Amino acid sequence: MPSLGKHTKRTALIVALCLATIPNSGCLLVGGFFTVMWDFMCFWETGPFIPVSPYWSQKIEDRIYWEQRYGKVPILDPVEGEHAPLFCLDNPSPDEVMRSLPDDTAGSYAFLTETKRNNVRMVVEPIVDSTGECRFYPLVGPARLKKCHYKCTVYFDKTIRSDWPIPFMNVHSTQEVVYIDHDHLIRCAGPETAQ
Repeated sequence: MPSLGKHTKRTALIVALCLATIPNSGCLLVGGFFTVMWDFMCFWETGPFIPVSPYWSQKIEDRIYWEQRYGKVPILDPVEGEHAPLFCLDNPSPDEVMRSLPDDTAGSYAFLTETKRNNVRMVVEPIVDSTGECRFYPLVGPARLKKCHYKCTVYFDKTIRSDWPIPFMNVHSTQEVVYIDHDHLIRCAGPETAQ
């Protein structure tokens, strides 16, 4: 019990010193922030600042990046000629394959449990390469569907590490398979003319 009184006296003394010195030091940390925020709101006629966690900000940026790069179906112009190449040319990029994997490395707490992928190797195999018949698609018009499906096998060393309460590190080889579709539309050319 004497140690509790000792800690209470020490805490009360620190609080009293802070209350005595901070208002007289010219420090405008809390009051200055609210003053600047109020002036900003009045000048730009906006609402107050709302702090956003970096985790949610990164999630929004990743979703926008995915939609711009990989989330849209391209509509290509008609392929001219009898022997024009109609095979799949755009294999999935390593970035697309890694973003398609289940995100086991996100959401862990630093120093409690961390998961990392090391020594990543990828094998991309085409599965389906076919062209459909010409048909009408709303908002596109007459077009044919080009199906390009890939099987992406990713080999990596999964490292699970924890520093507290019991430090340990586990490394094991892992293999994951991701199927990626690169379907796109090719506009149909007009009717053939007799020459």
